Amino acid sequence: MGRDRRQRRRRVAALGGAALAAKKHHDANEAQQQAQMSAAQPAAPAQPAPSPAPGGLTPEVVDELKQLGELHDQNVLTDEEFAAEKAKLLG
Repeated sequence: MGRDRRQRRRRVAALGGAALAAKKHHDANEAQQQAQMSAAQPAAPAQPAPSPAPGGLTPEVVDELKQLGELHDQNVLTDEEFAAEKAKLLG
């Protein structure tokens, strides 16, 4: 029973780490974009934000789905855990 608990902790840690890495990546991109915008000339017209991928998926969600898929492929996540996490991202 202790082994199951350790495996679950590893899975949770891996998911938390994946989510944290995605957030850091997102925050870094935002900071870089803000720095570029503040340095840009005001004469340039504003461009609309890129539209989400087909199906309403943002690039961040796609990245998180890829990370979940990798964890599932490495047997860190069970089929049920993978499906539950995927449903959270898509729902």
